[in-house]
Amino acid sequence: MKNSTFSPTVAYLGPEGSFTHIAATHLFGSMGLVPQQTIPDCIEAVTVGHVAYAVVPLENALEGSVPMTMDYLFHGNDLFINAELSIPIEQHLLIHERQLDYVEELESIHSHPHALAQCHKYLQNHYRRVPLIQTTSTAAAAKYVQEHPEKRIAAIGNRLAAEKYNLRIAEESIHDFRTNHTRFVVLSLRKEFLELDGKSESAKTTLMIKLPDEDRPGILHQILSVFAWRRLNLSKIESRPMKTGLGHYFFIIDVLEDEQHPMMKGAFEELAALNCAVHSLGSFYTYEQQPSR
Repeated sequence: MKNSTFSPTVAYLGPEGSFTHIAATHLFGSMGLVPQQTIPDCIEAVTVGHVAYAVVPLENALEGSVPMTMDYLFHGNDLFINAELSIPIEQHLLIHERQLDYVEELESIHSHPHALAQCHKYLQNHYRRVPLIQTTSTAAAAKYVQEHPEKRIAAIGNRLAAEKYNLRIAEESIHDFRTNHTRFVVLSLRKEFLELDGKSESAKTTLMIKLPDEDRPGILHQILSVFAWRRLNLSKIESRPMKTGLGHYFFIIDVLEDEQHPMMKGAFEELAALNCAVHSLGSFYTYEQQPSR
């Protein structure tokens, strides 16, 4: 997908072989990619100007939103979404070559918390008594298994991680549901469209909305009506805690329209009249990676 003349620096949740690495490579190619250990590290790298963009996971079809990404976008620095990529997620059980004889006697299984959750049924049925160790990414788990051949351990990760770290796939496709996808977003300090091949026909806008301080019955209904009567289609609405006390929430809303559309401008004005604080993360195109054949 990458334009040959377009080679920015891009932070991603590493190390190499993570699903975020796959997403970043799909959008930008292999040049200029800078692995980071955590999602906050990715966000910090683009915030302080060390890189032009950051690619981070936003939502998984099985496990829902990635809270750390959502909370950093709301409570942290002013960053904007420039593009969104959805990729299919396939999880495999990865082991070191030296441990082929011990796949039934594993001492621990390592992976990112979302990956472990996505394989919950498989792990319950096959490794109920094996400790599950959380790592910062699936690739970090694969790298750890490679670096410790003396241990009877396994990682859950993708095929790229198996190839990158010379691991064997002991069992393929152990995720609980075959419709597993993850949405990744490209973040930067600028409101702009990242326009590459294969973009969606129309734009999407992500809004973060804080309700008025005064508690009014029906306020959420009023907010949704702002979009409904204007025929602005919502693809997502989700609440997240404000971290100021129980019962205090902000809402993340995805609107299937460019924020520059006249109806969107009217929606912003009406939300302001309702005393809602609205922060737009910008408008962007959606891209999709097709499953490998």
